[in-house]
Amino acid sequence: MIVDAHHHLWTADYPWLAADGLAPIRRDYTMADLRPHLAASGVQRTVLVEAGLCRPAETSRFLALAARTPEIAGVVGWADLSDPDLRSMLARHRSGPGGDRLVGVRDQVQAGPDDLLDQPGVRAGLATVAESGLVNELVVRAGQLPSVARAVAALPESVFVLDHLGKPPIGDLEGWRRLIAPVAACPNVVAKLSGLVTEAGPGWTRAVLRPYVQVALDLFGPDRLMFGSDWPVCEVVASYGDVMAVLSGILGGRPGNVFGATAIRVYRLENR
Repeated sequence: MIVDAHHHLWTADYPWLAADGLAPIRRDYTMADLRPHLAASGVQRTVLVEAGLCRPAETSRFLALAARTPEIAGVVGWADLSDPDLRSMLARHRSGPGGDRLVGVRDQVQAGPDDLLDQPGVRAGLATVAESGLVNELVVRAGQLPSVARAVAALPESVFVLDHLGKPPIGDLEGWRRLIAPVAACPNVVAKLSGLVTEAGPGWTRAVLRPYVQVALDLFGPDRLMFGSDWPVCEVVASYGDVMAVLSGILGGRPGNVFGATAIRVYRLENR
């Protein structure tokens, strides 16, 4: 089974879509838009990830959608990690429609300071997510990776998923390697091969991306990596098929762990 472990859905009125350069993706994206891409790429199941609205209502809506959408095996919902009501909010999501599809929680850490994950309230939120049996999903900037390393080492009972390989600065391979190596050294971290075409920007090539994927393979190993399209964000610079093709080309095919088994294990998708 091939699993896309990272995609989004949204409507054109999401505030962040007003930023310069995002006109190509400033529209509604629905499952009807995604299905042809899944079929063309042979993807059977997906993980739907919060899309930056930063409201509990989005998570409730995504869970309800997952309950009636066979392709969506799991949802990574949004939560404010510093919210003192976090535990209750997670319980409310789980008791609502599609609550059994909630597999992880993600805050927009990338929008915060470099030491956000060191703050006591945020650390408490990470612990609450772990105690709730959910994955802690992290979307961060490369400069935040030292704080990621400290957080994941402090919470060895939590499973962490690092989105987009920590957003490597394309062109500074060694600098990024030094930042991500301490994160990869923690066995409770899994990373996504996602978002790389966007980080590389227009004119990206397989040759440009290959060294970053190779470092990820060297540091994490294929059993701690998973494929994610990051659709429709990728459409700023590449199609869904382009993303699938470039990663398959670099990896020499579609290894079962990277393209399915890791996501099934980490998000516990076996019976979803």
